[in-house]
Amino acid sequence: MFGDAFKGKTVWLSGVTGFKGTWLAEWLVSLGAKVHGFALAPSTNPSVFGQTGLSSRITWDEADLRDAAAVRRSLLQAKPDFVLHLAAQPLVRLSYAEPVDTYATNVMGTIHVLEALRALDRPCAAVLVTTDKCYENRERDHRYGEEDHLGGHDPYSSSKAACEIAIASWRRSFFQNHPVKIASARAGNVIGGGDWALDRIMPDCVRSLGRSEAIALRHPGATRPWQHVLEPLSGYLWLAACLANPRLRPPGAELCAAFNFGPGPEANRTVAELVTEVLQTWPGSWVDKSDPKAVHEAKLLQLDTAKAKALLDWSPVWLFSDAVRETMAWYRANPAGLDAGQVHAFTLQQIKSYGERAAAGRAPWTA
Repeated sequence: MFGDAFKGKTVWLSGVTGFKGTWLAEWLVSLGAKVHGFALAPSTNPSVFGQTGLSSRITWDEADLRDAAAVRRSLLQAKPDFVLHLAAQPLVRLSYAEPVDTYATNVMGTIHVLEALRALDRPCAAVLVTTDKCYENRERDHRYGEEDHLGGHDPYSSSKAACEIAIASWRRSFFQNHPVKIASARAGNVIGGGDWALDRIMPDCVRSLGRSEAIALRHPGATRPWQHVLEPLSGYLWLAACLANPRLRPPGAELCAAFNFGPGPEANRTVAELVTEVLQTWPGSWVDKSDPKAVHEAKLLQLDTAKAKALLDWSPVWLFSDAVRETMAWYRANPAGLDAGQVHAFTLQQIKSYGERAAAGRAPWTA
Protein backbone atom coordinates (compact mmCIF):
# COMPACT_ATOMS: atom_id res chain seq x y z
CA MET A 1 0.00 0.00 0.00
CA PHE A 2 1.29 3.46 -0.97
CA GLY A 3 4.12 1.69 -2.76
CA ASP A 4 5.69 0.82 0.62
CA ALA A 5 6.66 4.50 0.77
CA PHE A 6 6.34 4.65 4.56
CA LYS A 7 7.81 1.29 5.55
CA GLY A 8 10.75 1.88 7.86
CA LYS A 9 10.54 5.65 7.32
CA THR A 10 10.31 8.38 9.95
CA VAL A 11 7.25 10.62 9.81
CA TRP A 12 7.08 13.84 11.82
CA LEU A 13 3.38 14.37 12.46
CA SER A 14 2.07 17.51 14.13
CA GLY A 15 -1.33 17.35 15.80
CA VAL A 16 -0.84 13.69 16.62
CA THR A 17 -3.10 13.83 19.69
CA GLY A 18 -6.06 15.17 17.70
CA PHE A 19 -8.86 13.34 15.93
CA LYS A 20 -7.36 13.30 12.43
CA GLY A 21 -3.82 13.05 13.78
CA THR A 22 -4.57 9.89 15.76
CA TRP A 23 -6.23 8.17 12.81
CA LEU A 24 -3.31 9.14 10.57
CA ALA A 25 -0.73 7.93 13.08
CA GLU A 26 -2.53 4.60 13.47
CA TRP A 27 -2.53 4.15 9.70
CA LEU A 28 1.15 5.08 9.43
CA VAL A 29 2.20 2.67 12.17
CA SER A 30 0.24 -0.10 10.43
CA LEU A 31 2.24 0.72 7.27
CA GLY A 32 5.52 0.21 9.12
CA ALA A 33 6.37 3.88 9.69
CA LYS A 34 8.12 5.29 12.73
CA VAL A 35 5.93 8.16 13.89
CA HIS A 36 7.45 11.11 15.76
CA GLY A 37 4.53 13.20 16.93
CA PHE A 38 4.32 16.83 18.01
CA ALA A 39 1.25 18.16 19.78
CA LEU A 40 -0.35 19.57 22.86
CA ALA A 41 -2.01 17.14 25.25
CA PRO A 42 -5.42 15.97 23.99
CA SER A 43 -7.95 18.80 24.16
CA THR A 44 -10.93 16.57 24.97
CA ASN A 45 -11.80 13.89 27.48
CA PRO A 46 -12.33 11.29 26.20
CA SER A 47 -9.94 11.53 23.25
CA VAL A 48 -9.35 9.04 20.49
CA PHE A 49 -5.62 9.38 21.24
CA GLY A 50 -6.23 8.05 24.75
CA GLN A 51 -8.94 5.58 23.78
CA THR A 52 -6.67 3.80 21.28
CA GLY A 53 -3.58 3.85 23.53
CA LEU A 54 -1.63 5.35 20.64
CA SER A 55 1.14 6.79 22.85
CA SER A 56 2.53 3.27 23.37
CA ARG A 57 3.21 2.88 19.63
CA ILE A 58 4.84 6.22 18.80
CA THR A 59 7.21 8.80 20.21
CA TRP A 60 5.89 12.31 20.63
CA ASP A 61 6.84 15.71 21.97
CA GLU A 62 4.23 17.51 24.03
CA ALA A 63 4.80 21.09 22.93
CA ASP A 64 3.10 24.14 21.45
CA LEU A 65 3.15 24.96 17.75
CA ARG A 66 3.50 28.62 18.72
CA ASP A 67 6.94 27.83 20.20
CA ALA A 68 9.27 28.15 17.19
CA ALA A 69 12.26 26.71 19.03
CA ALA A 70 10.28 23.65 20.14
CA VAL A 71 9.03 23.01 16.61
CA ARG A 72 12.53 23.31 15.15
CA ARG A 73 14.10 21.14 17.85
CA SER A 74 11.49 18.40 17.50
CA LEU A 75 11.51 18.28 13.71
CA LEU A 76 15.28 18.37 13.31
CA GLN A 77 15.83 15.75 16.03
CA ALA A 78 13.39 13.44 14.26
CA LYS A 79 15.30 13.68 10.94
CA PRO A 80 12.09 12.86 9.08
CA ASP A 81 11.61 11.37 5.66
CA PHE A 82 8.09 12.78 5.69
CA VAL A 83 6.39 15.70 7.45
CA LEU A 84 2.62 15.81 7.84
CA HIS A 85 1.50 19.03 9.48
CA LEU A 86 -2.03 18.79 10.89
CA ALA A 87 -1.81 20.74 14.16
CA ALA A 88 -4.19 23.70 14.32
CA GLN A 89 -6.89 25.52 16.21
CA PRO A 90 -9.64 23.88 14.11
CA LEU A 91 -12.94 25.28 15.41
CA VAL A 92 -14.82 28.09 13.68
CA ARG A 93 -16.84 29.22 16.68
CA LEU A 94 -13.83 29.17 19.02
CA SER A 95 -11.98 31.39 16.55
CA TYR A 96 -14.49 34.16 17.23
CA ALA A 97 -13.71 33.95 20.95
CA GLU A 98 -9.95 33.53 20.48
CA PRO A 99 -8.99 35.17 17.17
CA VAL A 100 -5.43 36.11 18.14
CA ASP A 101 -4.60 32.64 19.45
CA THR A 102 -6.19 31.14 16.32
CA TYR A 103 -3.90 33.20 14.09
CA ALA A 104 -0.87 32.57 16.30
CA THR A 105 -1.41 28.79 16.13
CA ASN A 106 -2.55 28.42 12.56
CA VAL A 107 -0.51 31.03 10.71
CA MET A 108 2.63 31.47 12.79
CA GLY A 109 2.58 27.80 13.76
CA THR A 110 2.65 26.83 10.08
CA ILE A 111 5.46 29.31 9.44
CA HIS A 112 7.40 27.75 12.32
CA VAL A 113 7.08 24.38 10.56
CA LEU A 114 8.18 25.92 7.26
CA GLU A 115 11.19 27.52 8.91
CA ALA A 116 12.17 24.22 10.56
CA LEU A 117 11.89 22.54 7.16
CA ARG A 118 14.23 25.16 5.70
CA ALA A 119 16.87 23.98 8.17
CA LEU A 120 16.42 20.31 7.22
CA ASP A 121 19.33 19.21 5.03
CA ARG A 122 17.96 15.89 3.79
CA PRO A 123 15.27 14.78 1.31
CA CYS A 124 11.81 15.06 2.82
CA ALA A 125 8.26 15.14 1.47
CA ALA A 126 6.06 17.56 3.43
CA VAL A 127 2.28 17.88 3.23
CA LEU A 128 0.86 20.84 5.15
CA VAL A 129 -2.87 20.55 5.79
CA THR A 130 -5.23 23.52 5.80
CA THR A 131 -9.00 23.30 5.11
CA ASP A 132 -11.70 23.63 2.48
CA LYS A 133 -12.78 26.78 4.32
CA CYS A 134 -9.72 28.66 3.03
CA TYR A 135 -11.67 29.77 -0.06
CA GLU A 136 -13.50 33.08 -0.39
CA ASN A 137 -16.85 31.36 -0.04
CA ARG A 138 -19.60 33.28 -1.79
CA GLU A 139 -22.11 30.57 -0.84
CA ARG A 140 -23.31 29.87 -4.34
CA ASP A 141 -23.65 26.66 -6.31
CA HIS A 142 -19.97 26.44 -7.19
CA ARG A 143 -17.37 23.76 -6.53
CA TYR A 144 -14.23 25.53 -5.36
CA GLY A 145 -11.01 24.55 -7.12
CA GLU A 146 -7.40 25.20 -6.21
CA GLU A 147 -7.21 28.31 -8.41
CA ASP A 148 -10.19 30.02 -6.79
CA HIS A 149 -9.69 33.05 -4.58
CA LEU A 150 -8.67 32.50 -0.97
CA GLY A 151 -10.45 34.28 1.85
CA GLY A 152 -12.67 33.50 4.81
CA HIS A 153 -15.35 35.32 6.80
CA ASP A 154 -14.41 34.06 10.27
CA PRO A 155 -10.96 34.13 11.93
CA TYR A 156 -10.48 30.36 11.53
CA SER A 157 -11.20 30.31 7.79
CA SER A 158 -9.19 33.44 7.07
CA SER A 159 -6.27 32.13 9.13
CA LYS A 160 -6.18 29.03 6.95
CA ALA A 161 -6.25 31.16 3.80
CA ALA A 162 -3.28 33.03 5.25
CA CYS A 163 -1.56 29.67 5.83
CA GLU A 164 -2.00 28.80 2.15
CA ILE A 165 -0.52 32.15 1.12
CA ALA A 166 2.44 31.62 3.45
CA ILE A 167 3.04 28.06 2.20
CA ALA A 168 3.02 29.22 -1.42
CA SER A 169 5.35 32.13 -0.61
CA TRP A 170 7.86 30.01 1.31
CA ARG A 171 7.78 27.35 -1.42
CA ARG A 172 8.61 29.88 -4.13
CA SER A 173 11.10 31.82 -2.01
CA PHE A 174 13.05 29.10 -0.23
CA PHE A 175 12.29 25.60 -1.57
CA GLN A 176 12.93 25.81 -5.31
CA ASN A 177 16.34 24.13 -4.99
CA HIS A 178 15.90 22.43 -1.65
CA PRO A 179 15.80 18.73 -0.72
CA VAL A 180 12.40 19.26 0.94
CA LYS A 181 9.35 19.09 -1.34
CA ILE A 182 6.23 20.88 -0.08
CA ALA A 183 2.55 20.55 -0.96
CA SER A 184 -0.60 21.70 0.82
CA ALA A 185 -3.85 19.79 1.22
CA ARG A 186 -7.35 21.22 1.64
CA ALA A 187 -10.14 19.15 3.11
CA GLY A 188 -12.78 19.57 5.75
CA ASN A 189 -16.00 18.43 7.37
CA VAL A 190 -14.61 15.02 8.12
CA ILE A 191 -16.56 12.57 10.22
CA GLY A 192 -15.37 9.41 11.91
CA GLY A 193 -15.16 7.62 15.22
CA GLY A 194 -13.32 9.29 18.05
CA ASP A 195 -14.04 12.95 17.34
CA TRP A 196 -15.12 14.42 20.68
CA ALA A 197 -14.70 18.15 19.90
CA LEU A 198 -17.30 20.70 20.90
CA ASP A 199 -19.44 22.32 18.21
CA ARG A 200 -18.99 19.50 15.71
CA ILE A 201 -22.06 17.75 14.47
CA MET A 202 -21.14 14.07 14.92
CA PRO A 203 -19.85 14.40 18.51
CA ASP A 204 -22.91 16.53 19.28
CA CYS A 205 -25.12 13.76 17.89
CA VAL A 206 -23.40 11.06 19.91
CA ARG A 207 -23.52 13.05 23.15
CA SER A 208 -27.21 13.86 22.72
CA LEU A 209 -28.19 10.33 21.68
CA GLY A 210 -26.24 8.89 24.60
CA ARG A 211 -28.35 11.02 26.93
CA SER A 212 -31.58 10.21 25.04
CA GLU A 213 -31.95 13.88 24.16
CA ALA A 214 -33.01 15.48 20.89
CA ILE A 215 -30.04 16.63 18.82
CA ALA A 216 -29.94 20.44 18.68
CA LEU A 217 -29.03 21.70 15.19
CA ARG A 218 -27.69 25.24 14.82
CA HIS A 219 -27.92 25.26 11.01
CA PRO A 220 -30.00 22.30 9.76
CA GLY A 221 -30.07 23.66 6.21
CA ALA A 222 -26.31 24.23 5.91
CA THR A 223 -24.70 22.09 3.20
CA ARG A 224 -21.24 20.52 3.47
CA PRO A 225 -19.14 17.97 1.54
CA TRP A 226 -19.20 15.26 4.23
CA GLN A 227 -16.45 12.63 4.13
CA HIS A 228 -15.06 9.95 6.41
CA VAL A 229 -11.75 10.87 8.02
CA LEU A 230 -9.95 8.13 6.08
CA GLU A 231 -10.76 9.81 2.75
CA PRO A 232 -8.55 12.91 3.10
CA LEU A 233 -5.94 10.91 5.02
CA SER A 234 -5.53 8.58 2.04
CA GLY A 235 -5.05 11.69 -0.10
CA TYR A 236 -2.42 13.16 2.24
CA LEU A 237 -0.51 9.88 2.32
CA TRP A 238 -0.63 9.33 -1.44
CA LEU A 239 0.39 12.93 -2.12
CA ALA A 240 3.34 12.54 0.26
CA ALA A 241 4.34 9.22 -1.29
CA CYS A 242 4.24 10.69 -4.81
CA LEU A 243 6.23 13.74 -3.71
CA ALA A 244 8.93 11.43 -2.35
CA ASN A 245 9.07 9.00 -5.25
CA PRO A 246 9.07 10.30 -8.86
CA ARG A 247 8.22 6.78 -10.11
CA LEU A 248 4.80 6.99 -8.44
CA ARG A 249 3.68 10.24 -10.04
CA PRO A 250 2.62 10.89 -13.64
CA PRO A 251 5.42 12.17 -15.90
CA GLY A 252 5.70 15.92 -15.70
CA ALA A 253 3.15 16.29 -12.89
CA GLU A 254 3.85 19.26 -10.62
CA LEU A 255 2.92 18.12 -7.12
CA CYS A 256 4.54 20.90 -5.11
CA ALA A 257 1.21 22.68 -5.08
CA ALA A 258 -2.20 22.78 -3.37
CA PHE A 259 -4.69 19.90 -3.64
CA ASN A 260 -8.35 19.50 -2.66
CA PHE A 261 -9.47 16.19 -1.17
CA GLY A 262 -13.21 15.82 -0.88
CA PRO A 263 -16.14 13.48 -1.52
CA GLY A 264 -18.20 13.02 -4.64
CA PRO A 265 -21.21 15.28 -5.34
CA GLU A 266 -23.61 12.79 -3.74
CA ALA A 267 -22.08 13.56 -0.35
CA ASN A 268 -22.94 17.25 -0.48
CA ARG A 269 -25.77 17.08 2.05
CA THR A 270 -27.44 19.35 4.54
CA VAL A 271 -26.86 18.98 8.25
CA ALA A 272 -30.45 17.76 8.59
CA GLU A 273 -29.82 15.06 5.96
CA LEU A 274 -26.66 13.98 7.77
CA VAL A 275 -28.48 13.70 11.09
CA THR A 276 -31.37 11.83 9.46
CA GLU A 277 -28.81 9.29 8.20
CA VAL A 278 -27.31 9.05 11.69
CA LEU A 279 -30.74 8.27 13.13
CA GLN A 280 -30.99 5.27 10.80
CA THR A 281 -28.31 3.59 12.94
CA TRP A 282 -29.07 5.13 16.35
CA PRO A 283 -32.76 6.04 16.74
CA GLY A 284 -33.56 9.44 18.18
CA SER A 285 -34.72 12.88 17.08
CA TRP A 286 -33.43 16.34 16.28
CA VAL A 287 -34.71 19.84 16.88
CA ASP A 288 -34.07 23.07 15.00
CA LYS A 289 -32.14 25.47 17.26
CA SER A 290 -31.29 28.06 14.63
CA ASP A 291 -30.38 31.41 16.15
CA PRO A 292 -30.48 34.44 13.83
CA LYS A 293 -28.17 36.27 16.25
CA ALA A 294 -25.49 33.55 16.19
CA VAL A 295 -22.04 34.21 14.74
CA HIS A 296 -21.69 33.65 11.01
CA GLU A 297 -21.06 30.12 9.78
CA ALA A 298 -21.08 29.24 6.07
CA LYS A 299 -24.30 27.69 4.78
CA LEU A 300 -23.00 26.25 1.50
CA LEU A 301 -19.57 24.86 0.60
CA GLN A 302 -18.51 22.45 -2.14
CA LEU A 303 -15.10 21.28 -3.39
CA ASP A 304 -13.76 20.43 -6.84
CA THR A 305 -11.31 17.50 -6.62
CA ALA A 306 -10.58 17.21 -10.36
CA LYS A 307 -6.92 18.12 -9.84
CA ALA A 308 -6.35 15.29 -7.36
CA LYS A 309 -8.03 12.92 -9.80
CA ALA A 310 -5.99 14.12 -12.79
CA LEU A 311 -2.54 14.28 -11.18
CA LEU A 312 -2.79 11.67 -8.42
CA ASP A 313 -5.57 9.43 -9.74
CA TRP A 314 -7.13 9.89 -6.29
CA SER A 315 -10.88 9.52 -5.79
CA PRO A 316 -13.07 9.04 -2.70
CA VAL A 317 -13.79 5.44 -1.73
CA TRP A 318 -16.82 5.44 0.56
CA LEU A 319 -20.21 6.88 -0.25
CA PHE A 320 -21.99 9.24 2.12
CA SER A 321 -24.01 6.36 3.61
CA ASP A 322 -20.82 4.31 4.11
CA ALA A 323 -19.12 7.19 5.91
CA VAL A 324 -22.02 7.69 8.32
CA ARG A 325 -22.45 3.95 8.92
CA GLU A 326 -18.77 3.38 9.71
CA THR A 327 -18.64 6.45 11.94
CA MET A 328 -21.63 5.38 13.98
CA ALA A 329 -20.35 1.79 14.17
CA TRP A 330 -17.21 3.11 15.87
CA TYR A 331 -19.16 5.20 18.38
CA ARG A 332 -21.67 2.45 19.10
CA ALA A 333 -18.91 -0.09 19.76
CA ASN A 334 -16.48 1.95 21.80
CA PRO A 335 -18.62 3.38 24.63
CA ALA A 336 -19.44 -0.25 25.46
CA GLY A 337 -16.46 -0.71 27.78
CA LEU A 338 -13.75 -1.72 25.31
CA ASP A 339 -10.17 -1.38 26.54
CA ALA A 340 -7.47 0.43 24.54
CA GLY A 341 -6.35 -2.73 22.80
CA GLN A 342 -9.87 -3.43 21.59
CA VAL A 343 -10.44 0.17 20.45
CA HIS A 344 -7.12 0.02 18.61
CA ALA A 345 -8.13 -3.24 16.91
CA PHE A 346 -11.54 -1.84 15.94
CA THR A 347 -9.91 1.27 14.48
CA LEU A 348 -7.43 -0.81 12.47
CA GLN A 349 -10.27 -2.97 11.18
CA GLN A 350 -12.00 0.10 9.78
CA ILE A 351 -8.73 1.18 8.12
CA LYS A 352 -8.42 -2.31 6.65
CA SER A 353 -12.01 -2.27 5.38
CA TYR A 354 -11.45 1.11 3.76
CA GLY A 355 -8.26 -0.17 2.09
CA GLU A 356 -10.03 -3.27 0.80
CA ARG A 357 -12.80 -1.17 -0.78
CA ALA A 358 -10.16 1.08 -2.34
CA ALA A 359 -8.28 -1.93 -3.71
CA ALA A 360 -11.49 -3.34 -5.19
CA GLY A 361 -11.90 -0.02 -6.99
CA ARG A 362 -8.27 -0.18 -8.11
CA ALA A 363 -7.14 2.94 -6.29
CA PRO A 364 -3.46 3.38 -7.26
CA TRP A 365 -2.28 3.89 -3.70
CA THR A 366 -3.38 0.38 -2.70
CA ALA A 367 -0.56 -1.21 -4.74
